[in-house]
Amino acid sequence: MNQKTHPFVTPPSVVAQITQLPSLDMAAIKALWKRLYGGDTPTHNRQFLERRIAHKLQMIEFRKVDRNMLESNQRRIATLIERGKMQTPTKHYIPPVGTVLTRLYQDVEHWVTIEAEGTYEYQGRRYDNLSVIAREITGTRWSGPLFFGLRKQETAKKPKKGARK
Repeated sequence: MNQKTHPFVTPPSVVAQITQLPSLDMAAIKALWKRLYGGDTPTHNRQFLERRIAHKLQMIEFRKVDRNMLESNQRRIATLIERGKMQTPTKHYIPPVGTVLTRLYQDVEHWVTIEAEGTYEYQGRRYDNLSVIAREITGTRWSGPLFFGLRKQETAKKPKKGARK
């Protein structure tokens, strides 16, 4: 059996499957899409297909790890129905275990996997802090959550006209 056309027969891990995606030919990508989504690919954009497949693989593998996610989503849906809008996310949002954060920096795509107990895996090493990873990538001090898009940059609030300081 040719591994290039059937790489997911015995999956060693989700991370390994995701890292293999760029090396697959388009026929294998389309076959994997059909297996995961049950239909033909909606586009021929390879980057889109790889990212959606990576997301689906993570969902399949890791949805069973975080049992609180279903309850959390049900609460969010109830809040949306009740108030007509979502609550603002907490300042310290951490995605579920198994999420792969990607960041394109200076034409190099960097992947960080969120692991259990607040650790992160980047290039085969474990880190306790996203900011350390962002600093390793850029060579300068960065907020890790800001660098990886988990938090928006806060802008200074302007005082209201006529308000005293």
